[in-house]
Amino acid sequence: MRSVREKPRRRQAIAGVTAAGALLSGCLGMGGDPDAGTNGVAKLTAGTIAARARAAADAAPAVHLAGTVSAAGNTYSLDMRLRGDGGVGTVTAKGSTFQLLRVDTALYLKAGADFWGGTGGSADAKAAARKLGGQYVQVPPGDPAYQQFSGLTDKKLLLSDLFVLDAPVTVGDHRKVNGTKTIALAGHGGGSLDVSLQGTPYPLRYQRAGRAGTLTLSEWGQDFPLAAPDKADVLDYGKALGTAKK
Repeated sequence: MRSVREKPRRRQAIAGVTAAGALLSGCLGMGGDPDAGTNGVAKLTAGTIAARARAAADAAPAVHLAGTVSAAGNTYSLDMRLRGDGGVGTVTAKGSTFQLLRVDTALYLKAGADFWGGTGGSADAKAAARKLGGQYVQVPPGDPAYQQFSGLTDKKLLLSDLFVLDAPVTVGDHRKVNGTKTIALAGHGGGSLDVSLQGTPYPLRYQRAGRAGTLTLSEWGQDFPLAAPDKADVLDYGKALGTAKK
């Protein structure tokens, strides 16, 4: 009879031990290894993490880049989709928003009449601005504006700036970018680069030193349509574009 009574007690004791073990495991999980279940790059040196992030970025055929950048006293807001052969998106600078489209070496700009000076100047200037407003303008490669704007559609060029952090660069905090776990690379000057800890170690966020802008990167490897506009929608403004309002 005694052994019969003990069986329920033993089962209760075993259940209690199991529950305690589960609770202990949960507590350890909350304060345990932050790299559990990740791609493991956070355990590498800063230089190795940066090299892997750069390699992943270079190998990806496409990316969506958005955010702000401050340079030479100006702040630019970017929302660009980039590929190796061009890019498309919008840029806001000095209160004006315009679209950029580059297919191979052909660069097109599309903006409203205000961008082209439609709010001031002579009657002829206003008429020209109205003509240009809402149309794609093909920017000739020899125009100064080509160098200025084509770089904003250049995946290789824009991504190369992500890895500019003041030395020494150290492995920083575990963070999240849009719900994805990251490890931060921290530059001596205050800038940082968040690298994904899930899947491929893509760079997901770049914060420039001195609060000079933040860029987020997403949709790595996701292709998008990229084609020149119809010829009927394109104006060849020639070198006169260099004198237009920017």
